[in-house]
Amino acid sequence: MTARADIEAITDRIRERSKPTREAYLDRVAEAAGKTANRATLSCGNLAHGFAVCSPAEKAALAGDRVANLGIITSYNDMLSAHQPFETFPQLIKAAARDAGGIAQVAGGVPAMCDGVTQGMPGMELSLFSRDVIAMAAAIGLSHNMFDAAVYLGVCDKIVPGLLIAALTFGHLPAVFIPAGPMTSGIPNDEKAKVRQLYAEGKVGRAELLEAESKSYHGPGTCTFYGTANSNQMLMEIMGLHMPGASFVNPGTPLRDALTREATKRALAITALGNAYTPVGRMIDERSVVNGVVGLHATGGSTNHTIHLIAMAAAAGIRLTWQDISDLSDSVPLLARVYPNGLADVNHFHAAGGMGFLIRELLDAGLLHEDVQTVYGEGLRPYAVEAKLGANSAVARAPAPRESGDEKVLAPYSKAFQPTGGLRVLTGNLGHAVVKTSAVKPERRVIEAPAKVFDSQQALNDAFKAGELTGDFVAVVRFQGPKANGMPELHRLTTVLGVLQDRGQRVALVTDGRMSGASGKVPAAIHVTPEALEDGPIARIRDGDMVKLDADAGTLEVLVDARDFAMRHPADADLAANEFGFGRELFAGFRRMAGRADHGAAAFGG
Repeated sequence: MTARADIEAITDRIRERSKPTREAYLDRVAEAAGKTANRATLSCGNLAHGFAVCSPAEKAALAGDRVANLGIITSYNDMLSAHQPFETFPQLIKAAARDAGGIAQVAGGVPAMCDGVTQGMPGMELSLFSRDVIAMAAAIGLSHNMFDAAVYLGVCDKIVPGLLIAALTFGHLPAVFIPAGPMTSGIPNDEKAKVRQLYAEGKVGRAELLEAESKSYHGPGTCTFYGTANSNQMLMEIMGLHMPGASFVNPGTPLRDALTREATKRALAITALGNAYTPVGRMIDERSVVNGVVGLHATGGSTNHTIHLIAMAAAAGIRLTWQDISDLSDSVPLLARVYPNGLADVNHFHAAGGMGFLIRELLDAGLLHEDVQTVYGEGLRPYAVEAKLGANSAVARAPAPRESGDEKVLAPYSKAFQPTGGLRVLTGNLGHAVVKTSAVKPERRVIEAPAKVFDSQQALNDAFKAGELTGDFVAVVRFQGPKANGMPELHRLTTVLGVLQDRGQRVALVTDGRMSGASGKVPAAIHVTPEALEDGPIARIRDGDMVKLDADAGTLEVLVDARDFAMRHPADADLAANEFGFGRELFAGFRRMAGRADHGAAAFGG
């Protein structure tokens, strides 16, 4: 089944635009596969170092190039709930590889930081750049050229995008992504949000807030709201990099282990040593990328992926733009309501039919490219399934249910929550920006109000505590872009602005920073590009200027005489405090080299 004409047209546009870079990339993949992608190129000394700790049988197997060796790239640490389950995965993978006649080695580890821990803290200024560090760290692990395929153990915000950039850089190797799954459900997300607002208003104390947060984030696995981490898992499945049905199975369950064993065996089966060679650089193409964007819109996914998808696509020579993402939003309806777009969490989404139901509905509507290649084989239709535990602890699959288990959480195409996707690109005399509309009520998607300008998140919070944020206004928080301070998430503003909105004020946010997958009920024009530090128009806004954010029309404008506005001198900001402490001094080069948000905000090529 082919995709609908409007989806095909956007895909063709991306394909045509990408021809020079994509062809050059595929040439590099072919050259790597033909000349350097096997252990036979290593000298005896090289090889001896590479298998020094292996058993005699493994050394004998690795001495030639007839037994597949699987490289494990892991983001394990035991501070992050999402990544703690990976502690046991390498041994499970090694045992599964032996059973399949192959070998597996941990090729390397990558850092994994938690935005939930660093929100509002200096460490958040390293967050976006950690994606690029992860890509480079994975590249170091794979640079030993000991491997015929790789499996990637990662879940959260910057980890999966960084791992996929690395996988595509080593595009001649097959790549399978293995998730750990979400934690079991804690207190409802709306209850947690209510306590946060009461704390911001001074109506409850820190003890009550910590108790609520601890009941929400309470065990191994990803946070259960639909932020960047769970958007990552959706993307990896709908792009064909997971095993079908793998994304949202809880950690520490027999099915989770069975899916990990199956992924290991499949990674070994698709190396160049067999008959199903599937190098990830050829597998992921323009159709796969479009499928990812469609999934993002259909689920109301994380705004961070308007940056990450562009960077990931660029790693494969594919030139995706914000306009492509915006145009796809016009064609794709919203089929899922998961917090912050609704009250349910990802466990409820999975129980209602999950990825299998979603993929089937989108395929049947012609909104996905079915004729793609995946790690599971040809075509996306095999992903329209539900994974279960079968005989002998193996994975069994059944067709996804024909009806949603809860249409308030996961709707069929015929009963979509809204006709367009959850993300929209804004344009106007302030440049380009992104807004997440899926959690914003329709009556709040247009606001025209005077600006209140701040050069930091803290300055706005201080104004709130001082009672200065009265009346309707648009909060402009600038000097938060990649070059200024690493483009931190400004998630702490969500609660403050939400309190003001609940009091009856009409408020919105305009910023060159990020707001993450947890962007909520307040309209927020984020990722404003060009950023303030690059003399973007946002640097010329003054207190009292009328600003209009129209998420329906897709516009963002300051209502000031164009000539007068152009003659204004851009504001300056003292960013010295952002340059040192918590490792920020080590990232000065990243800040200098960072690209624009609408180009992926990468500190290296692309």
